[in-house]
Amino acid sequence: MHDDRRRFSRVPFDAHTLLQQDDWCIAAQLIDVSLRGLLVLQPAAWDAQRANAPFIAIIELAEASQIRMEVNLAHAEEGLLGFECLHIDLDSISHLRRLIALNLGDETLLERELGALL
Repeated sequence: MHDDRRRFSRVPFDAHTLLQQDDWCIAAQLIDVSLRGLLVLQPAAWDAQRANAPFIAIIELAEASQIRMEVNLAHAEEGLLGFECLHIDLDSISHLRRLIALNLGDETLLERELGALL
């Protein structure tokens, strides 16, 4: 079985992050982000019953920019929540691409990962 998680570099990143679902919203501490999704510390007020529906994850960046992605909970273990990206808009993928490129320092690896998404 091929493991997609190994094809995408995870970049440690600390930014104000929100998880939204309908009128419910909670702040979460971001651990890392990739082209495939994100990992956060499980918030104290986490409602596990919400895990069956998609969330909007919002990662606040400098200068009022943000990365917004529709995500699904992929796993919850040892106080961590892993979310898989279902959809991301063009502005957000541009910000995410730049963030990963700066942290990887390897444009070839980034292009290969982008190609794997398509």
